[in-house]
Amino acid sequence: MTDPIEELVQQAQADIAACGDERTLETLRVELLGKKGRVTELLKQLGGMAPDQRKAFGERVNRAKDALSAALESRGATLAESTLAARLAAERIDVTLPGRGEASGGLHPITRTIQRIAEIFGEMGFERVEGPEIEDDFHNFGALNIPEAHPARAMADTFYVLNGERLLRTHTSPVQIRTMQQREKPPIRIICPGRVYRVDSDRTHSPMFHQMEGLYVAEKVSLADLKYDLQTFLSRFFERDIEALFRPSYFPFVEPGADVHIRWTLPDGSWRWLEVLGCGVVHPKVLEAVGIDSEKYSGYAFGMGMERMAMLRYGVDDLRLFFNNDLRFLEQFR
Repeated sequence: MTDPIEELVQQAQADIAACGDERTLETLRVELLGKKGRVTELLKQLGGMAPDQRKAFGERVNRAKDALSAALESRGATLAESTLAARLAAERIDVTLPGRGEASGGLHPITRTIQRIAEIFGEMGFERVEGPEIEDDFHNFGALNIPEAHPARAMADTFYVLNGERLLRTHTSPVQIRTMQQREKPPIRIICPGRVYRVDSDRTHSPMFHQMEGLYVAEKVSLADLKYDLQTFLSRFFERDIEALFRPSYFPFVEPGADVHIRWTLPDGSWRWLEVLGCGVVHPKVLEAVGIDSEKYSGYAFGMGMERMAMLRYGVDDLRLFFNNDLRFLEQFR
């Protein structure tokens, strides 16, 4: 006569061995050892047996339960190893491959323009100097022959901080003032690049923009020196012979002053005079404000917007493109 417990164990072990995944194995475990499982049903029969039969039957059922639990655990470990091995194979990474890395970046067109101009003037003997962006009234206006209530202050309206005691500089000229104060005596030949601020915003103006100013102070510096140096710079910057026109203009800190216009060819082949920078001979009052003898020394100064120069060099027609951080625009300069 076939033993039902032995038959159950043999059939269950065969079913366990045939399980191909962990979900099927769990379902089989519930069928065998769950609250309503086949082994549990055998244990429920103990209540209706005679005491002498109950012990022997109970021991056999418990041995069967232990055997099936061991078989389930062993098969579960095997399936878990197989699942892990399959996952590792699918997600395998070849660590011997060279790294892909990130795409190399590039300098912003304004940075490129500043570096290019600084390099040209550096080869002409100019030293690069920088200074604070938050200035006081004396360095930004007073020492530059722009006293209180002077109309030129309205032309360079800016942002004031600390109840008007400080302001965001409107040009990099304060760097020239600080440099002349710090140096014992001329010659002084510097360029001053940096951010400046004015209350102005449209497609050709920005509340914050970049400027580069230059200063040369020594004995017998004349307007002729200024014209020669700027003509040399413009031709080198645009990499062609540039025809420049110096038109008289007023700036409080130079006398005489001039706007520099260049002959600029338009896409349709026509041309016009295009203003690119301002310049002039340093006003004697500026030299006197920093303790330099204006009878012995003279100098010239100039200033230009980096955005304007970048727009001309790269053919950009909207200043705001430089500040929108649009990669479609910036990637052109990589």
